[in-house]
Formats: sequence, C-alpha cells, structure tokens
Amino acid sequence: MTRLFEEEDLPLEELQKVGLAENGKLNLDKEDMDAILSGRRTAMLRLENLSSDGFTIPALDAKVSLKPGADGELQLMLHPIYKDVQGPGWLSPEDADKLIRGEEVNLERTVFDDDGKLAEVLVEYDKETNEFIVTDTELVQAPDKINNEPLTQEQKEKFKKGKEVEMSDGTAVQFSAAEPKGIRSNRIHLMASILVDGGVSFVLYHTINAIVNRKQDKSAEVNNSKGFKAAQNEMQQQENKRSANSEQSRGYNRSRTSR
Repeated sequence: MTRLFEEEDLPLEELQKVGLAENGKLNLDKEDMDAILSGRRTAMLRLENLSSDGFTIPALDAKVSLKPGADGELQLMLHPIYKDVQGPGWLSPEDADKLIRGEEVNLERTVFDDDGKLAEVLVEYDKETNEFIVTDTELVQAPDKINNEPLTQEQKEKFKKGKEVEMSDGTAVQFSAAEPKGIRSNRIHLMASILVDGGVSFVLYHTINAIVNRKQDKSAEVNNSKGFKAAQNEMQQQENKRSANSEQSRGYNRSRTSR
C-alpha cells in the first residue's frame, strides 16, 4: 500500500526506450503506476520497438518493475515470458515444482540477502511469465484496517507472510507480489486503510483477482458490507474536508493578493 519509490525518481529515459514514456510524460495507467512505485510488477504490457545493443525487437509482451541500482538510481526491469523456468539457487526442486503446479501459492523461507544478512522472504511463481518472485517480507505493508475493521498484530504478520487473513464480515485477503495490486481477495472490491504520519490513507481496491483455490463471491450484498460502506463514507468525508481546506486556502491567498 505504501510507495517505496517516488515518481520524480523514475528512469524516464529507459521508460521512453520501451514506449512507456514520451516527451517526459508517462504512458502508464494508475494501477500500473501504483504497482511499480510500490515495488511490484505491472500487469502484462505490450512493448514495441525495443532497441538494445544494436538489436531491435518489434514487439514484446512483458511486465515491468523497478529496482535500485548500486548507485541508488532506479533501474527498469523487464519480465518477459520465459521459455525455461529457473528458480533461485536456494529453492529446492521439490519446492519449485509445488509452486509451478499450484500445490503451494507461496513459500516462506529464510535466506541470506545481498549484504550477507538473514532475511525472511516469500517466494511465488508467476504463471504469466514463468518466473519466480522473491519478496522480503519486511517490505510488505499490511493494512491497518480492512472494511473499517482493525487488523490485529497477528493478522498483520500473517498478511506480510502471504497467508490468508479473514475479517469478521467474511472478507478474506492475501498478499501477492505477482498481482499488480499486491492483493487477492474473495471479494471483488474492498476498502483498506493505513495510518500515515498521524493521518489515515484510504485505498479502494476494485476488480480484485480471487484467492487461489477459493471461490470469489461477487454478489452486491456481500461486497457492500456495513464495514465497506462505513470506510467509504469516511474516505469521502476526508476528501470533502481536504477540498474545503484547499478552497479556503485559495480564498485566503486571493484576499491577500487583492490588498
């Protein structure tokens, strides 16, 4: 839910090379933009007229993500559809097969990171690109509330580790780095909120993909629970208050200018 990167730090030159930016303006929709700024992958994109090392590729279907380089600058990462599946060296062939076959949605492992320190990671398999995705669980931000219901510390830890979390209204959520939204649910939409700098930031998730091997309830009655409506109303009140404060500020500045 929180952004790891800022829009002004995006590698515009690299994005322009793959047709995702033009004249300094990005050609990404909001969901894909949120995905890459949050350290995740976009949905599958059609990239055209790619040039590299003297070679030109007319078109390529790939997902896109960002990764900080050794110098701290963000690098553009392309995730095309691989013909050969190759997992991380520390993942056993048996575990890799479980993920590929869908017997396991994700696996939690303790590995050494690039700095030689132990890290808790979550590994998933992206069936669209035939690639394994490894996520440091410390970088996963669990929501503070789902449909206006607070998550317990235990539920937050479960979410960060890719386990299903179910709320009292029956809404179940699960983190997934393979999803551009970073979340799966048994509901087609939900309201999540997180405390940021003393305030509350709301996120409306819609057209969410289903949790693997779990039926998704799409009935309007279920998807518009009391908690969902309450969170939606609170978000609207926050937006109204922000708009009123902005208008008041503009009026104050105009009055000062006219003096």
